[in-house]
Amino acid sequence: MTSKRERAIVVSALKHAAPYIRLYKGKVFVIKVGGEVFADPELASALIEQVGILHQVGIRAVLIHGGGPQSTQLASDLGLDTQFVDGRRVTDSESLNVATMILNGQINTRILAACRDLQIPAVGISGVDAGLIRAHKRPPVEGKDGESVDYGFVGDIDSVEADILQKQLDNGLMPVVSPLSCDESGTLLNINADTVAAAIAAELDAEKLILVTGATGILEDVNDPGSLISYIDRKHLKELKDKGILADGMLPKAAAIDAAIKDGVSRVHVISYKLADSILLEVFTNEGTGTLVVDDIAALTPEEQAAES
Repeated sequence: MTSKRERAIVVSALKHAAPYIRLYKGKVFVIKVGGEVFADPELASALIEQVGILHQVGIRAVLIHGGGPQSTQLASDLGLDTQFVDGRRVTDSESLNVATMILNGQINTRILAACRDLQIPAVGISGVDAGLIRAHKRPPVEGKDGESVDYGFVGDIDSVEADILQKQLDNGLMPVVSPLSCDESGTLLNINADTVAAAIAAELDAEKLILVTGATGILEDVNDPGSLISYIDRKHLKELKDKGILADGMLPKAAAIDAAIKDGVSRVHVISYKLADSILLEVFTNEGTGTLVVDDIAALTPEEQAAES
């Protein structure tokens, strides 16, 4: 039996969330979650439960997942080396087989199973399905040392067939997207999940792109968790990159954020799965839990700037 105080807290929370539910009902949120979340069943369940709540209050959620840590672990178990250049994975033919097994075979299926437990009508799909993501093999590029870098079977996106996802959303389903794709000849390609999420968010005219990661957000000093940047615009994000402050996995995230905002996504959030209920706090309260990225800080309302500070 709940006490009067507990009932008051529940009612207050519902009243507080109601304006946000009205604001976002029917809008598209694209949520990208790194593979590290799914290494912990409790964290994964808690995160999917939050995404399910968004779906249940009428927000059209699209979930894109990675699988980097699991791919690295399986590659190691098989005696394969894993190579990264500027935070991006190099994918040879053996690594591509590993990525396919992990992304489509393991993580996507486990997310769908967790969704079924929570009665979320989720459907699994990859960039290969129905030509959702049309891509080509990335050509060799010049590295920092001037040498040519061949990323192997890594894809660069040509287009996203948003109608495929839109039809699922219109039918009340929640797409769960694996970032694998292929070229026109059917050659499988591995694409960075942040890049996929940014492209899908732009094509669906998403209200928000939410990147859920292990970091608390974007930091001014990667060694100081207390240096969290509450809000930032594209110009200053580029300055951080040029100064070398962004490193490793944050580099492809920064590129994806820049691309999403350039292509019309007005709000990109970088939040941590390690903070309990971080997605719900980000969506249903005015206080930020991570970093909010916009095209121009001047576009933020005074209330947003005060809350994010």
